[in-house]
Amino acid sequence: MISVVTPSFRQLDWLRLAIASVADQEGVEIEHLIQDGGTEGIHEAVAAATTVSTGHHDRPQLFVEKDDGMYDAINRGLKRTRGEICCYLNCDEQYLPGTLTTIAHYFAANPKVDVLFADAILVNDKGTPISYRRVTLPSLAHLRQTSLNTLTCATFFRRRILEAGHFFPTALKIAGDQAWVFQMLKSGVRMDVLHEPVSVFTFTGANLSHTAAANEERFGWLSPEEKPRRWLAPLVIARHRFGKLLAGAYRNRSVTIEIYTLEEPELRRKISARIGFRWPKAGVYSSS
Repeated sequence: MISVVTPSFRQLDWLRLAIASVADQEGVEIEHLIQDGGTEGIHEAVAAATTVSTGHHDRPQLFVEKDDGMYDAINRGLKRTRGEICCYLNCDEQYLPGTLTTIAHYFAANPKVDVLFADAILVNDKGTPISYRRVTLPSLAHLRQTSLNTLTCATFFRRRILEAGHFFPTALKIAGDQAWVFQMLKSGVRMDVLHEPVSVFTFTGANLSHTAAANEERFGWLSPEEKPRRWLAPLVIARHRFGKLLAGAYRNRSVTIEIYTLEEPELRRKISARIGFRWPKAGVYSSS
């Protein structure tokens, strides 16, 4: 079984799309837990989303309770899961068709790997692809100097990670995933990458990772002994970018994705584009 946790708070339109992208996955047993912080109308919204879904799985389990931020909500959901493989999918993210079957097959074939990072595609609020994110393995040196280079919507891990106590730090509100990966690396957790797009991340204009608070929290989670030597930053970043270059992260590629959109929330829409590696300019999220 694969367990998917979705932290939710006041993003009902996007949540509907995330639910649909989990519900229509085939070939694997799935449980989907929605951990909501108290959104008005959440029960009706989830009921409506699951009514129109053509999924092959049980309805999502909805838990509504006050939490201490996104990472607290994720931890609460993870502690309720039963699957051997776990992951979390935010409201502004979706899995592509066949993703969870691919992930299940990977872990079955690689029993010693505990954490898997895969490629992902960034889209704007209309669903148009705007960037391809080729994943490379994170490193301690790189995480000390700059942001996490993997996306959580394309991160999957075994239950034994949770059993070993690797939950998200709730004192952080935005950089918790970076600190989480950092601590797993320090613990010697075995990780791998899958160079195949498995999910989309939507620039909605309200993403927490692109706020001033995110920049303020960027390195605040590092303990004093882990504080980086800033003069090493150019060397570490150059090495990281060279690795991405070798992995093909910066080349343009033609992609075709099938996702749910706000305009067509009940049916996956096929969208094609030729994209490379880039982040949208600040404040520019829509194609309109």
